[in-house]
Order: sequence, then C-alpha cells, then structure tokens
Amino acid sequence: MTSDDEVRAATNAVVTVIDPPLPHAPDGPLAGVRVGLKDNIDTAGVLTTCGSAFFADRVPDVGAEVVARLAAAGALVVAKLNLSEFAIGLTSQNSASGPVRNPWDLRRVPGGSSGGSAAAVAAGLVDVALGTDTGGSVRVPAAACGVTALRPGVSVVPDAGTFPVCELVDTVGPLARDVELLARAFAVLAGHEPRDLQPAPPRRIGVPALWFDDLDPGVAEVVAAAGQVFADGGAELVPVEVTGVASAQHVLYTIVYAGMAELHQQRLARPELFQPDTLTRIRVGIGVSEGDRAEALEARAEFQRGLDDVFGSVDALLTPTLPVDVPAARTDDDVLAVSRRLAQLTAPWSLHAGPTLSLPAGRHPVSGMPVGLQLTAAVGGEDLLLDAGAWFQQRTPWHTLRPPCAVG
Repeated sequence: MTSDDEVRAATNAVVTVIDPPLPHAPDGPLAGVRVGLKDNIDTAGVLTTCGSAFFADRVPDVGAEVVARLAAAGALVVAKLNLSEFAIGLTSQNSASGPVRNPWDLRRVPGGSSGGSAAAVAAGLVDVALGTDTGGSVRVPAAACGVTALRPGVSVVPDAGTFPVCELVDTVGPLARDVELLARAFAVLAGHEPRDLQPAPPRRIGVPALWFDDLDPGVAEVVAAAGQVFADGGAELVPVEVTGVASAQHVLYTIVYAGMAELHQQRLARPELFQPDTLTRIRVGIGVSEGDRAEALEARAEFQRGLDDVFGSVDALLTPTLPVDVPAARTDDDVLAVSRRLAQLTAPWSLHAGPTLSLPAGRHPVSGMPVGLQLTAAVGGEDLLLDAGAWFQQRTPWHTLRPPCAVG
C-alpha cells in the first residue's frame, strides 16, 4: 500500500485527521515532526471521543498540557488516534470507531490500549504518537507493532487534560520508530531541553526469574539474543529475584479496576453505550472492596520498596514486553483472560514509580511478527534507558524495518 488514505482505511488507526495541523511554533526541537494523539488526550476545538459512544460529540474547549508543549516545540499535530474504549483493554478491538488492525498482519491485534498510536507510527502515518500507559498500554502495542515506546516515571509528564483510567498509575508516554526521536519528544513532554544521547549499555542488567512457566519459546529465543547483544557490549547480565512480582499483576488490577468502577459509576446506568468488553472490565471493579483496595495499595508500596533494593545492585531490568506471539483478532476470546495474559510482563513495572522502555528486539521465528523487550530503571532513570536503547539500536536493525501495510 502506498497512500495515506489506503493505510488509514486498512489499519483504522486514525479517527480524526487534523488538517491543517493544530497551531504551532514555526521552529523548535520537534519542528516538522508529525504527531498523532491518542483520542483520550484533549484537543481544543477537535473531537476527543475516548473511543466511546458516551463522548461521540465531545469537543473540548481547552487542550491538554502535553499538546501545548508539543505545539510550542514546533510539532505538527495532525491526527487523533484510535484506542480501546476509555483506554481500557489491551487489544484495541473495543472502540466505538471500530477495531484497530496491526500493520504487520491485518488479521492480528495491534495491542492496546494505545493500539492506534503504535499502528500509526509503524505504518508511517505519523512520526511520533502519544499514548497513555496504565498496565502496559504504550508498551504492549509498541511491542506488537515493532516500534519504540517509553512509559515515563509517574508524574514526569503532566496528565492534565488526559482522560484517566487510574490516576495513581497512569502515565502519558511517546511512541516513535527509534530512540533518537523518542528522546526528543520525551524531553519536550517532560519540559526539558532535549539533550544529546550518550549511547551506552547499562553496566549491570538484572534478569528477573520469570514468575510463570509458559513464556512463548519464540519470544524467549528473540529476547535472549537481544540480551546477548548487551552482554557482548560489556553489560553484566545478573539473575535477580524481585520480591512480590508474582502477585504484582493482581495487585495492580485490584487498584485499577476499583478506580475504573468509581470513575464510570454514573455511566453504568447506560450500559448499552459501552463496548461489551469495556463493560465486562468495569463491572469487575464493582466487586473490589475498600479493604481489598487498601491492601493492594500497601502491597504496591512494599513492591516499590523491594524494587529500590533491586536497583541498589543493578542499573536496569530486562524482560520481554509480551509473553506471547501477537494474537489474532477474535470475537470469541475471554477478554479478561486475554488482557491478563498480554499484561503479564508489563503490569509489574506499572506498580513501579520509575520508567520502562520497550524496544523492538527481533522477529518471532514462527510468525515473523515483532517481538519487544523491556528495560526498566529506577525512579529518574529515563536518560539511562534512552541511552541504553540508542546503543542497542546502533547495533540492531529491528527498528528500521517497515510493515507490509505502510505509507510509501
């Protein structure tokens, strides 16, 4: 495929084309960079639907703070991007605008909830996209679509004007093909002057013992090879134990589902307006008691204390981003089971207050679909991760590959 229109139609990644782009500075660190926004990020005077029939006609008067920062840096905000309804879900099939499709294989999901963001970057419809990440919602689609994404530390990027899932753990993060552009976008979003990257591998990389026994063999093979790239470059790969990691996903979901049920309580009076998958997830939160939530918050604090200890001995942690090959889009799946499976490796680092970077690491030996790896650092470790990612991408080609369904 060659034209923007054909690729937009095939992937369903874009819900609104902004032409001309939003007003912007004539120059700056992102001058000329085409940016798309996940459609739960407010844009003044432009429809912002959150992928939901509830917001089918919602046009904010004021844009999000991150939009103002992008515009001041010269970015061309050209599109609003499809997503899982209210950013709930990890397949991007539950949207009032229809399902998003993976540009590497249109029969497969792009991941979620920022599926339109990852698909639009991979397909060349935008250069940078913004997503939001609660349990893995920028990292999962980045891995599934073969692009690079950063979940910044909590509160590093302002979330004012972004519709939440759970404010305690939500972050706004950028996606791009490569670390160099991602780093520039992150600096702008965080209110920093862009810096020159200093590509270097972390000195000591912790490799957590897996807390489940069914990692896809193809994923394991690709990520082990990527880990060897770091080892060959002088990094020491160190087996580590992360206390509480086996229960981290349950802890996260207890906090998040309780928050979702509270946030959408009044909307539950109109269940017919929800996408069925979204409604299923929100209703789970109704059964979470205040006691359950309080216990989960204490478990989160304990998990963070344990991670502080781990980062006293290693510079970063390395894991796959997804535990499975990119799944096919199906209508008969158990949506809760699929969501839990896809987030097995991202959810723990959502309890962490620090950053995680997802990088394209290779291609699945059976399907040929993208495989991603995650690097996680201590609070304030965004620069370390970006330098490590730039170093890795100097030595690997995976971020340069283009999917069959792409512009040009």
